[in-house]
Amino acid sequence: MGKLENKVAFVTGASMGIGEGIARVLAEEGAAVALAARSTGKTKAIADELNAAGLKAMAVAVDVTDEASIKAAVAEVVKTYGRIDILVNNAGVCRLANFLDMTDEDRDFHIDVNIKGIWNTTRAVLPVMIENGYGKIVNMSSVTGPLVADEGETAYAMSKAAIYGFTKALARETAKYKINVNMIMPGYVMTPMAQSIAVQSCPEDPDSVIRGIESGVPLGRLADPKEVGHLAAFLASDDAAYLTGTQVVIDGGSTLPETVSVGA
Repeated sequence: MGKLENKVAFVTGASMGIGEGIARVLAEEGAAVALAARSTGKTKAIADELNAAGLKAMAVAVDVTDEASIKAAVAEVVKTYGRIDILVNNAGVCRLANFLDMTDEDRDFHIDVNIKGIWNTTRAVLPVMIENGYGKIVNMSSVTGPLVADEGETAYAMSKAAIYGFTKALARETAKYKINVNMIMPGYVMTPMAQSIAVQSCPEDPDSVIRGIESGVPLGRLADPKEVGHLAAFLASDDAAYLTGTQVVIDGGSTLPETVSVGA
């Protein structure tokens, strides 16, 4: 019996990468999982696979920048499963550009998805949790922004740091409803986003970027998305009942080195 038996989870950005890893682990831990993404092509295939394995999952179409889209998806999940106990705000984007080269459109893209997306989704799900007197909200931030940053990450870092403040304030506001709000700060995870950043950084040899990152991580590798999923499952479970307004770093030690020579 999993730690999330009889719970219902709503996971955004669940079509690939960390979101997919989280959705799979939550389902394996017993939750009925709604995999939310802009297109249901990939999420339906994942949901079908999970259902075939005897787990519970469904795919819902969601654009986190569109409040009407989110409200419709939340209503569909509540109609299907009766409630939502767990919300994982995972949907996020990253485009690299130096500050003076960053267009307003790219800046706003980060704000719309990474900040407003969490705002919109939480606003749609929170009333369901308050009505039930129970809820676990897990916000996906990053070590980038709150702790570290590299060149070209101003917009991304700004958006991820904003989630830190949102988590703290929402945790304080919702504690009286028996709702826990926490934040995960991943370091390097082997995801399509990480691979995309590698291509942006070095189009002629993106694998060299991944190898370089690995050399600077004390544990010597990038995380598997399901490792982040296990952390999310813990924060979404009653094992973490006394944790709220906190942040957990999962980075293989990448923020530990004091020297500027990574891998030294």
